[in-house]
Amino acid sequence: MDLIDAALALFFFLIAFLYAAVGSGGGSGYLASMGIVGVQPEIMRPVALLLNVLVTSISTWKFVRAGHFSNRIFWPIAFTSVPAAFIGGRLEIAAAIYRPIVGIVLIFAAWRMWRSTQIQSNQPTSKKQITHTWLFLLIGALLGLVSGLLGIGGGIFLGPLLILSGWATTRETIGVSAAFVLINSLSGLLGRLTVMPSLPTALWLWLPAVAVGGYLGAEFAAHRFDHKVIRRILAVVLVFGGIRLIF
Repeated sequence: MDLIDAALALFFFLIAFLYAAVGSGGGSGYLASMGIVGVQPEIMRPVALLLNVLVTSISTWKFVRAGHFSNRIFWPIAFTSVPAAFIGGRLEIAAAIYRPIVGIVLIFAAWRMWRSTQIQSNQPTSKKQITHTWLFLLIGALLGLVSGLLGIGGGIFLGPLLILSGWATTRETIGVSAAFVLINSLSGLLGRLTVMPSLPTALWLWLPAVAVGGYLGAEFAAHRFDHKVIRRILAVVLVFGGIRLIF
């Protein structure tokens, strides 16, 4: 075990803890952490997707069990996102292109996450708003493709979108985002493994760290966390990671 692997284990634990508290897998956070220490893009994508799967499996189970979930929103989005994420996972992208694109995405995601802290959505969902099935199908396809291609789960975009649009309450958004990230990450990972079947040996250290962080984050999120504070902390982390990848 080298120093970088150990440092990433600590970073991944913290990222999983914070992201699970807002219903996401942490894909963008894992990418930011790996970008800061200089991990190669061909390693970044499958690792981020695998860690996403682990964290959001825990989050999805907890939030669905607690009743914080909307079938009307989730299933149309999931229908198109799964095949799109698989296709995105299979696509190759050069490192010189991948790094700046991911950097820009992280900074944009940071802005959206910070922006979402200024708007509250605690009212019941509108029946009129959630009948636009065609819109959810389109959103699912676009986010699924981006998820597989870049190695993120898509929750960093879906969550703020659901809150800002008023389509879901805060806890419904967390539940739907967690499940969305889970299926996208799994599909994207399977697509990636068809062209790159090997994974780094340091996963034996990273997976337990992420599992513990994700469990604790999801546990506290359902009861007493201030989502605004967490989102602002994550926004700052994403900005640093995005700048590092770009430059």
